[in-house]
Amino acid sequence: MEKHKTCSFFGHRKIDTNNNLKQSVKDCIEDLIINRNVQTFLFGSRSDFNDLCHLVVSELKEKYSNIKRMCYTCKSEGCTLEIDRQEREKIYSRFLNKEVHLLGFEEEFEHETKYVAGRASYIERNQAMINDSDFCVFYYDENYVPLTKTNSGTKIAYEYAVREKKNVINLFK
Repeated sequence: MEKHKTCSFFGHRKIDTNNNLKQSVKDCIEDLIINRNVQTFLFGSRSDFNDLCHLVVSELKEKYSNIKRMCYTCKSEGCTLEIDRQEREKIYSRFLNKEVHLLGFEEEFEHETKYVAGRASYIERNQAMINDSDFCVFYYDENYVPLTKTNSGTKIAYEYAVREKKNVINLFK
């Protein structure tokens, strides 16, 4: 019996999340589930693409109940497990006096360098996700310039995934 596969997602912080992109993400993820035996999806944080992929995987979870969403966090981050999500949304919504929606996960994973990583902890987190993945789905535009004028975390992750000879899928068109 073939071992179940794992997929991670990486994309620019700000993107245009339109219906065409959402459909491309859905088609890609569904293909990975059906044809590539992917059952575990790894998520980081802080990007519109990450949020879009989480939304799509969550929707597909209704059809493919065996898939799992796993959150990789940096030391200053946390995640909400699906089992606690609705209750936490109620608490935050009451406290902030507005409706709050949280991303839910089946599991949180604390990578090896989470608590000792320095300023670029997200780079180490992304590399841990890539190392643990069979497939890496990107939304990477080589001409993208981050608002902060620093190196693009997506570019760094993309180049690392290519160097590590991962199965890289880039949905940027």
